[in-house]
Amino acid sequence: MNTVRHSLLVVSKLSIFNFQFSTLLLAILLTIMSACTHVSVPTEYTQVDSLPKIYPDYVDVTIPVNMAPLTFMLDTPADAMVACYSMSAGSAGELTCSDDVQPSLSDWRQLLAAAQGHDLQVEVYARRGDRWTRYQPFAIHVSPDSIDPYISYRLISPSFVAYEVLTINQRCLENYDESVIYDNFLCSENSQGQCINCHNYQQYNPERMQFHARQKDGGTVIAYDGTLKRVNMRNDSILSAGVYPAWHPWLPFIVYSTDKTTQSFHTTNPNKIEVYDSESDLITYNVATDEVCNLENDTTEYEVFPCWAPDGKMLYYCSAHLALQDSTITKQVETLRRVEELKYNIYRKTFNPETFEFGPRELVFDASAIDSSALWPRVSPDGRFLMFTMTHFGYFPIWHHDADLWMIDLRADSVSSVSPMKALNSPDTESYHSWSSNGRWVIFSSRRDDGSFTRPFIAHIDAEGHASRPFELPMSRPDAHRLSMKSYNVPEFMRGPVTVTPQTFADVLKGEAVNVRYAGHK
Repeated sequence: MNTVRHSLLVVSKLSIFNFQFSTLLLAILLTIMSACTHVSVPTEYTQVDSLPKIYPDYVDVTIPVNMAPLTFMLDTPADAMVACYSMSAGSAGELTCSDDVQPSLSDWRQLLAAAQGHDLQVEVYARRGDRWTRYQPFAIHVSPDSIDPYISYRLISPSFVAYEVLTINQRCLENYDESVIYDNFLCSENSQGQCINCHNYQQYNPERMQFHARQKDGGTVIAYDGTLKRVNMRNDSILSAGVYPAWHPWLPFIVYSTDKTTQSFHTTNPNKIEVYDSESDLITYNVATDEVCNLENDTTEYEVFPCWAPDGKMLYYCSAHLALQDSTITKQVETLRRVEELKYNIYRKTFNPETFEFGPRELVFDASAIDSSALWPRVSPDGRFLMFTMTHFGYFPIWHHDADLWMIDLRADSVSSVSPMKALNSPDTESYHSWSSNGRWVIFSSRRDDGSFTRPFIAHIDAEGHASRPFELPMSRPDAHRLSMKSYNVPEFMRGPVTVTPQTFADVLKGEAVNVRYAGHK
């Protein structure tokens, strides 16, 4: 039986292209879309040794079997292009689409289903004038590991001047559908604005979520199995309302950081914005009783970024030590002057889910010993790995160009278990990472494209913690991120979409708030 190769060819005069489809092992030609025409693979061309320069760069990446179609464009001038995905070489039965026509989602899913566990070979041809060039083919690896169908993120302008123009959005990873969870302007009136942040879910459950709103109609919105409420978490016994939430894996119980935050804006420093705490602490909040408690309450420690282990019996967090030395100035001023001394280490506390009691803190990783700051700890769903962001100082790595992702193997006993995620890191910022529910994928924000905008990148993580080459979130048109003036902040995986409407959330924020009750020190 002869091997028959089926492939989808894409020809574009605009250098904006979709690249889909390839060989199925059976000799079945796919149905031609109504907007497509037959075009042959060029038979006369000049072969070059280099790979095509494409955007987004999908060369040698690993994608989930349920990922949306990858669209990309040739990032060098050309009059036309043909691209073909295939699973095996041989004689070709071909489909061709002109310009920027999208192939059907069903065809793409059929291709990935057939290719899972194998590689797709991608061939790219470019025409300049009347001459074709064929580049070296490259591979896209199709993992049989699926990915959670949704992510959510905050879309925000890089400049804090326009911070009010922001939304929390959700995106289906299996297609290009995107919708707004909440829009900042729904409660903003003239000079009275609002700022929303810190969306978070209990075990990827979109029916158990929370986010914060600052300024007008401020508070914490809690959605729990159909019940909505706005919580006023301010209390005289705690520093501030809660930020940086961490839902317990199954209890109606959230740990927050509380802080007194200040921002600095630089004109010459390449790290354009610095955010720091002059004070911070950890608190607990019981969703059922609306009680809050302090965890540490040590004025020389700056605790942030709580994170639960998946078994619900260990709380990880970050803390820096800074004792005041100058009584003639305020703590805020002294902290600003000494902000580069803030080196955060990773700690953990045991937790008893039956008594709600915490144990003493234990040092997990001493980043200050290597003159660094470890931030944003996130434990993998199997409990083995802890991924975190490392930067030179401070706790706001998203504007630190040296910020990289690191990993700790929690089953190992030596410092050698701590290492940089070289496959994920770039010469620019990496931060705000999140594990998928099956632990096989991570999503993170990176400034690698232009140094100014954070965009989501996804990578496969195998059972031993090895990462694949990350790929940029696919969009319906390949240059969508280049045309956008928004950054993606805090991408989080979800098992499904949030179904509460933005207006319903706005109505909750405009309604009466539930005040928390202080219940002492844990």
